[in-house]
Amino acid sequence: MTPFELKAALESMTLLVDTREQPTERLQRRIDDTGLPHIRQKLDYGDYSCQCLLPDGKQLDFSSKVVIERKMDIGELCTCFGRARARFEQEFERARADGCRVYLLVENGNWEKVYTGKYRSQMKPKALIASINAFRARYGMQFDFCRDATTGQLIRDILYRELKNYLEGCE
Repeated sequence: MTPFELKAALESMTLLVDTREQPTERLQRRIDDTGLPHIRQKLDYGDYSCQCLLPDGKQLDFSSKVVIERKMDIGELCTCFGRARARFEQEFERARADGCRVYLLVENGNWEKVYTGKYRSQMKPKALIASINAFRARYGMQFDFCRDATTGQLIRDILYRELKNYLEGCE
């Protein structure tokens, strides 16, 4: 791919938003903050991915390569590692089986809140930390905390870099 073809492919990047993401004002703000056009479609796992137009005119659906799973806070993450763990684990198993990298973004949290238990859940800090680290080790999960005000930008930046690295390797 020439530098011009790479630039054109990256400029054609379109955000893919899973249809299970609730259509709220916060979702619309998050999408707007990416600065990307978007399509709502069912994703096999994760909440966000992207697609782009390749030089040969074909669409590259990147949702089997990289996805972003978003949680609104540590309490929601605790639910995923608690009573919804089986479903959450199945999603990561499917992604791993397909060779898909998963980024997990947790809004409105930080490690200090995790270690001190300052979140709305009965899950103990040690159990939460163990679960996060187990998923990182088992599934190669990339884990980040962020503010909800920067989630859209972070989604765009992660997907852009992953797509660029992928396209540069497709010689």
